[in-house]
Amino acid sequence: MGEVKVSIEGQIAVMTVSRPEKLNAFDIDMLKALAAACDEVEANATVRVAILTGEGKAFSAGGDIKAWGVMEANEFGQAWVRFGHRVFERLATLRMPVIAALNGHALGGGLELAGAADIRIAEKQIRIGLPETGLGMIPGWSGTQRLVKRFGAQVVRRMVLGGEVFSAEEARANGIVDAVVDTGTSLTAAKDHAARIAQRGPAALEISKLLIASANGEDNGAAVEALGSILAAKTGDLKEGVAAFAEKRPAQFKGEW
Repeated sequence: MGEVKVSIEGQIAVMTVSRPEKLNAFDIDMLKALAAACDEVEANATVRVAILTGEGKAFSAGGDIKAWGVMEANEFGQAWVRFGHRVFERLATLRMPVIAALNGHALGGGLELAGAADIRIAEKQIRIGLPETGLGMIPGWSGTQRLVKRFGAQVVRRMVLGGEVFSAEEARANGIVDAVVDTGTSLTAAKDHAARIAQRGPAALEISKLLIASANGEDNGAAVEALGSILAAKTGDLKEGVAAFAEKRPAQFKGEW
């Protein structure tokens, strides 16, 4: 049975997808474990950067065919695809920057998983692709949505329609990964990068992440709304509004931040 391990190293959280005997392929339990790991990391106020990596030879081979291949259509759509959407969206909208350390191949849902991170560091030996159409399926965890917005439509067409599988260097040339490092060094490289990010203002990082996603056309309305509520809660107008309500008088708002 797989799990997603969480370790906290100062201001950096490392989430490790751990089902190495299945090349870290996801089943329902693994999706639930990833959601729980995201909740744990989000709730830890000391964490400023998160890293996502895989255990063993692969980053992730995507969805476990033995898990979803036996599902009826309705169950597949609701229990598998929609639930996977929610979990990957949870990862994509973590308040802190997320770095994917691609220690091995990232295929299908594994690439969709990496695509939910903000930065991707790949080892030179890995391969990246979206092979689902070869099985008569489509990429179901935002491969045709988030990845198009983050990587560009044409490179996604090449992987989905043409079945192209990219090397790490080809992935970097096509804007899928941000850096290529030697075999066995992706986690170290990610930690070094995370340490530099952690020196920056955490509030500024969180706001910048939201603004960049919004400018990129990503659906992060709930996160933007939450941030707006926090900003409103810090104003003098809120204190005045609450006081006026308690005292049964008209509020005297000043519009001051």
